[in-house]
Amino acid sequence: MPDYLDDLRLAHVLADAADAATTDRFKALDLKVETKPDMTPVSEADKSAEELIRGQLQRARPRDAILGEEYGVEGTGPRRWVIDPIDGTKNYVRGVPVWATLIALMEAGEGGFQPVVGVVSAPALGRRWWAAQGHGAFTGRSLSKASRLRVSAVSKLSDASFAYSSLSGWEAQGRLDGFLDLTREVWRTRAYGDFWPYMMVAEGAVDMCAEPELSLWDMAATAIIVSEAGGSFTGLDGRPGPHSGNAAASNGLLHDELLGYLNQR
Repeated sequence: MPDYLDDLRLAHVLADAADAATTDRFKALDLKVETKPDMTPVSEADKSAEELIRGQLQRARPRDAILGEEYGVEGTGPRRWVIDPIDGTKNYVRGVPVWATLIALMEAGEGGFQPVVGVVSAPALGRRWWAAQGHGAFTGRSLSKASRLRVSAVSKLSDASFAYSSLSGWEAQGRLDGFLDLTREVWRTRAYGDFWPYMMVAEGAVDMCAEPELSLWDMAATAIIVSEAGGSFTGLDGRPGPHSGNAAASNGLLHDELLGYLNQR
């Protein structure tokens, strides 16, 4: 079984480079922001960070394919790097420090490509999280200065903390009633948004989270980190991994109940 540790070290190098580039332009008065065809914003920092990561991957892993949010798919083969240069661009362009670069390596296997390495780096928060298949999940400032992640042991909804991004997506999918029923049953709700609630599930600070509409680059890195921390990461349909166009993550003990509420119609 491959250990993926060389790939994990490379992912950290890529994240270091991206952090330097994105931090340099964060809160810049002359930051250029455009609107993409799907009406979401993209900044010059998104593009430059992805270009930087792609350039380093092409030198270090020339046989691997690359999928990025801003420039699509390049290459073919059984290994594919998946990049979200800035997850939380709306926060980034408004000066909110909750944004991160997401880097994952996916490898072909049974059921399609599955994430085997993931790094989530949030430099404005001073935080980084990572995992490699079979080696656990960690957080810290470097590979040598890290603490292991473990999901919570909360087993009752009445004791659980539930995180989400917004209400509009649930309403658009006709899932709002189930979503609101869930919020009435849990101990606490907070709308942290983007990558952060998944990392808090992995840390055990939050017990479950979900989003109704996501892309692969939003989920590949977070899925392996939550899973290696002992949690469950599926689509709302219960399919394991980042393949359903939406996500539900939990400590595992609450996962069936989480999906049950969010699938009420």
